[in-house]
Amino acid sequence: MTATVTVGEFSRLTHLSVKTLHHYHEIGLLAPASVDPSSGYRRYETSQVEVAQLIRRLRELRMPLPEVRAVVDAADGGSREETLRAHLDRMERELAHTRDVVTSLREMLTLEPAALAVEYRFIPAFRAYGVSGHVEREGIGSWCEFAFGRLGEIAARDGIVATSGAAYSDEFFTDDSGQVVAFLPVAPDQAPAEGVELVDLPGGFFAIAVHTGPFTDFDRSYGALGSHVAEYCEVATGPIRELYVVGPGDGPDPASYRTEICWPIRQIPTSPAAKG
Repeated sequence: MTATVTVGEFSRLTHLSVKTLHHYHEIGLLAPASVDPSSGYRRYETSQVEVAQLIRRLRELRMPLPEVRAVVDAADGGSREETLRAHLDRMERELAHTRDVVTSLREMLTLEPAALAVEYRFIPAFRAYGVSGHVEREGIGSWCEFAFGRLGEIAARDGIVATSGAAYSDEFFTDDSGQVVAFLPVAPDQAPAEGVELVDLPGGFFAIAVHTGPFTDFDRSYGALGSHVAEYCEVATGPIRELYVVGPGDGPDPASYRTEICWPIRQIPTSPAAKG
């Protein structure tokens, strides 16, 4: 026979505070077995202890409450395991990112920044398959997975061999949200393809630097190149482009990534120490 206990006793059994238990009741995540209509006192069944402990562990793993609810309400073990596996995979990615940031911070504190080689190049106008969207900075990773996944499928299907890239509007940087165009260069007479658009990117002069390795230190390469442009070049309007010479789709090791950052300029400087 299942016994019932007061909310205070249930708190001791589960290591969840009374305030937390009240909140879980209010949002429908863990309702008490009964509520006295006159006093409002809550009582829980001892059979609910295991559910409460599951919720506590999931919250310790920083699982959002809607996902916790999905696990608790899962009709079968398979659905529950799928939700848990997705969250654990996300946590492993976050942990790897945290390690990268820690490594980067230690390098900033102990190592002098490496000199950045800057190349000036004119890139002619070209046609490309494109995927565009208004993207939040925090969501750029998942958006790129979607966009370049679609472009990669078309490239594999049609045998297109080209360096993909993306163009980022000023608002993406200044407002943390803006237009981004992922592109895959194609022949000028390339036929349209389902799921992508044909875009024509304008030609122009660019100051270009190569960022090697994962994107954790991307801001440092941007800072160095942008500072160089401000000191020695005349900045042109237009999106900054990134060309993924070796990117996430080319292998699992982020240390092998090579990204060309292309900063628009009006013309190639006559000397490295003078603008214009």
